[in-house]
Amino acid sequence: MSAETLILMALGLPLVIAAGIALAGKFPNVREGVTIVGAGALFWTVIQLTLMVAAGERPELSLGEAAPGLDFTFRLEPLGALFACVASGLWIVNSFYSIGYMRGNRERNQTRFYVCFAIALCGAMGVAMAGNLFTLFIFYEVLTLSTYPLVAHKGDANAQRGARIYLLTLLGTSIGFFLTAIIWTWVVAGQRLDFIEGGLLAGTDASPAVLGALLLLFVFGIGKAAIMPFHFWLPNAMVAPTPVSALLHAVAVVKAGVFTLLKVSMYIFGTDLLNEVPTREFLMDLACFTIVVASLIALTKDNLKARLAYSTVAQLAYVTLAAMLAHEAGFLGGSMQIAAHAVGKITLFMCAGAIYVATGITNVSDLRGLGRKMPFIFIAFFLASLSIIGIPPFAGDWAKYEIVKGANYQGYYWIQYVLLTSAVLNVIYLLPIPILAMMPPKGGKLKPFKRPGGAPAFTVAAPMLTALLCILLFLLAQPVIDFLTPAVEAAGASHLAQGGLP
Repeated sequence: MSAETLILMALGLPLVIAAGIALAGKFPNVREGVTIVGAGALFWTVIQLTLMVAAGERPELSLGEAAPGLDFTFRLEPLGALFACVASGLWIVNSFYSIGYMRGNRERNQTRFYVCFAIALCGAMGVAMAGNLFTLFIFYEVLTLSTYPLVAHKGDANAQRGARIYLLTLLGTSIGFFLTAIIWTWVVAGQRLDFIEGGLLAGTDASPAVLGALLLLFVFGIGKAAIMPFHFWLPNAMVAPTPVSALLHAVAVVKAGVFTLLKVSMYIFGTDLLNEVPTREFLMDLACFTIVVASLIALTKDNLKARLAYSTVAQLAYVTLAAMLAHEAGFLGGSMQIAAHAVGKITLFMCAGAIYVATGITNVSDLRGLGRKMPFIFIAFFLASLSIIGIPPFAGDWAKYEIVKGANYQGYYWIQYVLLTSAVLNVIYLLPIPILAMMPPKGGKLKPFKRPGGAPAFTVAAPMLTALLCILLFLLAQPVIDFLTPAVEAAGASHLAQGGLP
């Protein structure tokens, strides 16, 4: 099968799946069967494209021009392939989980939920495979618009308020800042928006002031990356059902944000030019500020999903920091953080959802005694927490190691202390959760579960699987590094340490 056909399939399959789900809406088993089979077909397609990329090919597809210089172009390289694999692979797991959660919690409007989920994956595939900023922006907005109904799913006042904040913040930043940066780049780069090895802007005569302003517009315009002060949409979106929270935090939305930030840093600026941009260090400092402050806020949250939401804000800032280091080891660490955080955070949110479906409990302080009744859930939570903290042998360790390596190479030795502080804070706000669950319940007796049969099987099996993926990704670190190295080297002169892993 040709590369062009596979790209068309990756973009079109989610839309075909969405149509099939809508047609089968009155038959839940058929509807969910379409979801699972379609998700598997999309993952198979992405794997075929990824194998081409691993062999040194760069699959491309052009769908013509929207206007002179504004092409609908797709080109898959290692970073995009990684994001596409993460999004499509975790869609399968999250689909099984969603079946257990949505049925177990007796959620309404389930057909709309699955349709919007599929369209969101189309947006994620378009972002991953975009060959230029114009194409990326179109699919970036598709992702925003398709996830809005998911955030507003419950339909009550809180859901509507959270969804409004979600939509207005992401549209406001993308149209006000991101689109402005794209138009300005188009002018500066001679009516071009292509992702170029070494950086599109590297061959221009743009002044440092212009480059500094462009970088600020890009970073603040990519609101899905949730850098402070444009992070508040993310905690407000926690009014959505847990499978949506998993989508927002692990599968598509925030990963599209940090992926876009890395893509812009690597292919619009490039390593050498980015080192000369005057606002880069300010943004690096802001990322460090976000890491620490978001972690401190997480400590204050008793609501489990709110605590995990602020944890996500902090963990996303790792990728922003990695990009602003303007070094290949930083780019590599940021890329690995996308995958590591995805499997770790989706596990934590799925555990939170399983607890809610079974017991109705949403607060950390009410978890006492649940560990003995839901051991697999809290084992999965514990393992994923270790990965988020960055403890070996879990995936988060390698990502943070590469970021520290890049920071030290650039002479920012103090950053390792910021990341150490973050790790300590992660320990304080994550590990007490499974520990508290193992303690005797208040009053010596556990309250009856909301769902007498406990958490549905799918909501238990899914986080156990993704928790194991946290370990598998650690063991596969060297192949992942080998796969990503051509992309990070293409960003500029290679400073990547020889020999890969120590």
